[in-house]
Amino acid sequence: MTGGARKRLPGFLLVSPLLLVLLFAFVAPVLLMAPLSLREYVAGSGISANWTLANYTSIVTDEYFREVVVRTLVLGFGVTAICLLLGYPLAYFIAHAGPTMRLTLTMLVIFPMLLNLVVRSFGWIALLANRGLINNLLIDVGLIERPIRMMFNLFGLLIGMSHIFLPFMVLMLVPAIQAIPKDVQSAAYTLAASRLRVFWSVTLPMSAPGILSGSILVFVLTISALVTPRMLGGPTYKVMATLIYDDFLQTLDWPAGAAMSFALTALTMVVIGLSSRLLKRWSGSL
Repeated sequence: MTGGARKRLPGFLLVSPLLLVLLFAFVAPVLLMAPLSLREYVAGSGISANWTLANYTSIVTDEYFREVVVRTLVLGFGVTAICLLLGYPLAYFIAHAGPTMRLTLTMLVIFPMLLNLVVRSFGWIALLANRGLINNLLIDVGLIERPIRMMFNLFGLLIGMSHIFLPFMVLMLVPAIQAIPKDVQSAAYTLAASRLRVFWSVTLPMSAPGILSGSILVFVLTISALVTPRMLGGPTYKVMATLIYDDFLQTLDWPAGAAMSFALTALTMVVIGLSSRLLKRWSGSL
């Protein structure tokens, strides 16, 4: 063994426990599901020994599955956009606040995360239901005559999931904005640049790593979420995560559920890769 190899060996030994955990906890289950997704499911009989690609082709060819995939993407991008539009001004204010105010605001951002996800989802059900607080208030003041449907559709999911994942976006943006050198902004002001120009040309592109990290985190959490879409979307308004849950635990169509799981993983990786390239190109062009 060469001297360079001996020097690299201790470093490998340090990370080997983590690699083993990742291997057995993440890689192995995925590899076990791969052959399962290629099996044929026969209603009333279960999983047969026949190999088929129908579980994958149906995701593309079947109109119902295409609608579920598109709905999942729209939900993911919509929640990410809302969290970014609401979270960036809040993160900017927190990053430039004094120590006491920064601590107070950060605690207020983190506080909703201390509540159970089911409790927060039930809270939105109480607000958005046909006879919930919002509809009852609008009816009482005479603005509407009949309740507005705000649940079991995209609207309710966008509101509920944006509220749930907004803290993740803010917590990713605050360090990125704080890391921007103040000398750079001061130099821009010295050159008679306006506040809007400094923000657009300096602050926004230099906070791109935080925007990218927060957007990817919120997007991945949104399209893989199960509890909130199940509660606010109901049994009929399905996304990919709830469809996978139903395939495995209700219809027992494990091959279809495994294929949909791989499709969701592949879709996530593609969107993350494209988003990283586009954001890096955008930040570099400013």
